[in-house]
Amino acid sequence: MNTDIENLFKDKVLGHPAGLFVLFFTEMWERFSYYGMRALLVMFFTASLLDGGWGWPREHAFAIFGTYTSLVYLSTLLGGYMADKKIGYRWAVVIGALLMTMGHACMALETQFFIYTGLTLLVFGSGFFKPNMTSIISEMYEGKEEKKDGAYTIFYMGVNAGAFLGILLCGYLGEKVGWSWGFGVAGIFMLFGLLQFWLAQNIFGKIGLKPEKKIEDLSEISEASGGKLNPFTKIQVFIIIIAAVLGLAWILNDPVSKISEGTYNLFNFNIGPLTGSNFAILLALALFILLLIIRIPKYAKITRDRMLAVIFFAFVTIFFWAIFEQAPGSLTIFARDYTQRVLEGDSALIFKIVNSLMTLIPLGIITWVLWLLFKKTFAKYALSNVILGTSFVIIWGIALWMLYTEYMKDIAEVPASWFGVLNSLFIITFAPLFSKWWESKYNPNANMKYAIGMILLGVGMACVAIGASDIPVGAKTASVSMIWLILVYFFHTMGELCVSPVALSYVSKLVPGRMIAMMFGIWYLAVAIGMKLAGVFGEASEGIAREQGLSYFFWLLTAIAVILGILSALLYPIIKKLMHGVR
Repeated sequence: MNTDIENLFKDKVLGHPAGLFVLFFTEMWERFSYYGMRALLVMFFTASLLDGGWGWPREHAFAIFGTYTSLVYLSTLLGGYMADKKIGYRWAVVIGALLMTMGHACMALETQFFIYTGLTLLVFGSGFFKPNMTSIISEMYEGKEEKKDGAYTIFYMGVNAGAFLGILLCGYLGEKVGWSWGFGVAGIFMLFGLLQFWLAQNIFGKIGLKPEKKIEDLSEISEASGGKLNPFTKIQVFIIIIAAVLGLAWILNDPVSKISEGTYNLFNFNIGPLTGSNFAILLALALFILLLIIRIPKYAKITRDRMLAVIFFAFVTIFFWAIFEQAPGSLTIFARDYTQRVLEGDSALIFKIVNSLMTLIPLGIITWVLWLLFKKTFAKYALSNVILGTSFVIIWGIALWMLYTEYMKDIAEVPASWFGVLNSLFIITFAPLFSKWWESKYNPNANMKYAIGMILLGVGMACVAIGASDIPVGAKTASVSMIWLILVYFFHTMGELCVSPVALSYVSKLVPGRMIAMMFGIWYLAVAIGMKLAGVFGEASEGIAREQGLSYFFWLLTAIAVILGILSALLYPIIKKLMHGVR
């Protein structure tokens, strides 16, 4: 019996250990800071010099944003390895939070050196923080599997509450007051999250501390556990290194070469019809596929087939995130430059009421959870609770000031970043319904979940394509109705609920325990590719808008999503065989 786990379950909040809510609020402030900054980044780069931005072409902003979000996911491989093998989950969280606090502080200074330094710190900070919060929860609930789903649901609500408040408040401050305010406030609340976690970490006992070396018994390797071992040969390791170096160099070189207009370009050469940049990324992709072709046939049949199923889902996932992540990129630019966001009369009043309810109700619920945590932990962790309480006093102050400032105006000007909050709002609203669906007899198989998710993604893009249909080719501004963007975020969130929460679950079900780390690595690589591809799509939108019109670009994304959705449904019989009974 693990006494640390038993001690954790003595002090409960809403039926779960108080320690879960320490993680809840730490994650909430991290998501607040990450999504708050993320909502502003492309707008800051593309805003005119008179508006305090850098006046970049949109293509440059999309390129650096795609690289940034891609590296955030790639860095989780480093953070997860360091936590698992060297420093433990708790120290990884602390290091990650500290790096992100420093990153946001740098970005608040807005100079070129500090913006790039800040983004670098945020990449490594996210890598240490992101994968290890969930690892602590997994360790906390060891032997209490029946409580784990509920724990992750509560934690997931913290994630979305942080994203919601971050986009809402940092977005408002950045657009209405000044970019430094948006970036700076994100850093302040990351610091609050770090301090309250650090001061309350004794609540976890030894959970999440430096890992002990484990000696695995590999004397019996069964078919169910993956069959015979398949260690990496020196040649395979060499292929991995070359592919990784080429891929990473391409991701970094892409925005640098474009922003410097070719002055700094690692791949300043041509090979036949291919540019050096295209040759590098195609070679990296070819080497990765070669590695899969070499390795996968060497596994036992069941393991081999299930790995092929994971690779199929990973392939679809690349395009899901490439399209979904237009939200902070091309869709935010669409909101800023092509959407009618100034409301008058009754429309303005309705928006002010809706915005007030959207802000105050979630804040009230989270504050109530905070009060429940105080009652259980204040005696032992007073300073942590005081810091957490102070953060909520400040957040309430910012929220009430924002609502009062907007209420006193005759009109309502909706911030371009505001539409991003709809994703979190819809998730909080509809996640319980989807959870009930997955638990019912009508629970779709994995392929159908992906098919439904991709088709809903396509329907969302079709909405904005219809909305943009009257925008003239090459137009820089327009006044499209807000309803089209609201519909986009609604359908995209429904698609996300079909794909995102179940994705990693299938990875864990389909591969043996000893291979999970490797397959999670491949999965995060797929997500990282999708994030970079989102930036590439965003860049392409500018050229397409100039030649065929913006609506044409959104119809292209609609077609990609729907075709992949139909393909996923049609391949169900094949994938079902490859999964060998896993549902």
